[in-house]
Amino acid sequence: MVPPHRTVRPKAASAYTRFVKLIVAVVHNEDARVLIDGLLANEYRATWLHSSGGFLKQSNATILVGVEDAQVEAVVGLVREKCRGRTQTMSPILPVMEPGEFFMPFPVDVEVGGAVVFVLPVDRFERI
Repeated sequence: MVPPHRTVRPKAASAYTRFVKLIVAVVHNEDARVLIDGLLANEYRATWLHSSGGFLKQSNATILVGVEDAQVEAVVGLVREKCRGRTQTMSPILPVMEPGEFFMPFPVDVEVGGAVVFVLPVDRFERI
């Protein structure tokens, strides 16, 4: 039986007949190069997009990896291995206050790093 989110693909469309997943990992900018190197060393293709976070407004990286179903756990394991959380002290900066922002009058320790990982089903995959 085919799971509801999957459809049986026609045999003639051999360029995209395999079931694949898109892994989207949002990681701290300091961990991005190490993660990309680890992915490439294990022969996974990856795309690195520069992005920025909302709370700390720091740059981070969004890494996109397309893999077959059987490879998902190995890639997520690499993300766990390469992207570690750490504590960082944030010093206050007088902000230009906007609605919804708050001011921290003293340095505060925050947890940074680690990763947020999304694994998405892919309906069609082609390498052109």
